[in-house]
Order: sequence, then structure tokens, then C-alpha cells
Amino acid sequence: MDSTISFIIPHKGREELLLQTVESIINQDYPSKQIEIIIISQNDKLELLTDLVKKTNLIIIYAEKNLTISALRNLGSKQAKGEYLAFLDADIELASNWTSVLITTLLTDKSRVLVSAMQINSKNAPPLEQIRTSLSNAKLDCNLSFLPGRNLLLSKSAFEQVGGFPEHLVTCEDYYFTNMLSKHGKLFYSSATTYIHLGEDKEYLGMFKKEIWRGQSNLMSIQGRTVPLREIPSFVIPMVMLLLLPLALISLIANELTLVLICLFLLLLPITFYSFRLMLLSKRSIKIKYIIGFYLLYFPARALGSLLGFGYWISSLRKSSNEKA
Repeated sequence: MDSTISFIIPHKGREELLLQTVESIINQDYPSKQIEIIIISQNDKLELLTDLVKKTNLIIIYAEKNLTISALRNLGSKQAKGEYLAFLDADIELASNWTSVLITTLLTDKSRVLVSAMQINSKNAPPLEQIRTSLSNAKLDCNLSFLPGRNLLLSKSAFEQVGGFPEHLVTCEDYYFTNMLSKHGKLFYSSATTYIHLGEDKEYLGMFKKEIWRGQSNLMSIQGRTVPLREIPSFVIPMVMLLLLPLALISLIANELTLVLICLFLLLLPITFYSFRLMLLSKRSIKIKYIIGFYLLYFPARALGSLLGFGYWISSLRKSSNEKA
């Protein structure tokens, strides 16, 4: 007998991408009676999905606008009737075999608690989307310590075992959640099926703004979990670069050319390293100028996001301290 699966989709903003996401679920090669779709939207209304509500097992929950994406997912999970939960972002187009392949992948190894599919490019994908896809697929068909939250499949019991998503985080909630799950079993990233990230970054300015937003919960995401060594550079490098840039400018004004050169060298070192790594990951399919341009914006944006989130982190620590007192 096929397992029942509840697709949970937090949503805010563009409805046309959400519609494509829902349609890709409806077109799965999996019994439709075993699929439930729950949308938790922060829009005032959803007009494009009106007809689908009448034809499919689709539930729409309208949520308060101040809730985090974690809170939306947790809210959806409380309504879910499925034995298994599939968490999707609202701009994900699934391959038609996504459900059947991933449920089999999850159930064939009892040590697995979470599975996810690989990302592929959309048709005529611009360089920035190709970069994102290459980074997403750095490691395939293996167990990882965390998985991105764009497409996740797990049992409802495993979800409840870790207490759901961390509602105190604005971003980085998927890292926190999947890292907690990794303490209970394996997280498997599979190339046997795929998805397209319809809302993937396609322009550099838009990417820069999003990375500032994404970086806001960097420090807060450390609380309550063990940070793997390989994650440390993602916290340290942006902040070090943010300190080096004004130091280089001050040194230039002071005519300390040696110190200027040292700062520039240290600034360019991580950009060169990560650019070379990405060039190899993409099998040289992306021009190096686009890769360098990506990292020249990525690191400063992450640093700015971390600075903006620093106040939230301090506030959170004070709140925790007061509660303990």
C-alpha cells in the first residue's frame, strides 16, 4: 500500500510560482488519493488556486504576516494527515517521479531520516542560476550533515522527534532543522530525481539583497547545535573581509602601501579559492568572470546580513538569560 504524503508549502508573494509548484505535485506519478497539499500563505488571498481547491486535496491556511517560515511550516504540519511530510518552498517544480523515487529512497534504508532531490537548471538558465545549481550539487548520492529546505521528505514521527522547525530563526532554519535530524539518522541527497528552483536568483543585484536577508540569522543559528568545522568559514570569512576593507582604505589614506597590499591579498584569497572550487564543480561550464562576480557580491552581502542580525542575536541571548533567571 502506498504511503500517504502531506506536501507542506509556506508561501508569501508571487502566486504564479506557487501555482506551478502545486501543478508539479498534482502531476506526480503517485496515487493522487495518497497526496495532500497544504499551503500556508501570508497573502491576503489566493486567486489562481481557486479551481484547484475544488478538484484536488488542497488545503489553504491564511497565516499572520509576522510569522517566520518555520512557524508556517510547523503550522502546516499540525494540519497534516499524512504519514510522511514533504516540505517544499513555494517556487519549486518537481520532476514527475519525485514522490515515488524519494519515498522509495527513504524507506529502503532504515537508517535514513530525511531525503532530498538534486537541483537542475531551468531552460536557458542564466549564469547566476547555473552557479547556484552547481553549488547545490557539490555532493550527490551521499549522506550530508544538513540539506537545504527547498525540497525535503521525512516521516512525520521524525519531524516530531526534533520538535519541528526553529521558529526563532528568520533564515537558516533549514540548516538548524536538518542538522538536528542528522543526530537521529542519515540525511541523503539523491540524484535519482530532480527539481527546478523557479525563483532562483537570476540577477546579481537581486542576489546581493537576498544574501543580506539570508545572513541575518547566521549567528542565531549556532545556538542549540554543534557547528561542524566545515561551516565555520561561512561565518568567519564574510566578517573578516568586512573588517579588511575599511582597514585597506585607512592604510591607503595613511600611505601604508605594504599594509594595503596585505589587506588586498587577504581579501582576494577566499574569493580566488572559492572561485576555483566552483569552476571545478561546474566542470568549467560557467565563465570565470561570472563566478568571480558572484563571490565579490556574496561575501560582502553575507557580512552585512550578519551585522544586521547581530542585534537580534544579542536580544535572543538576553531573553534566554532572563528566562533562566
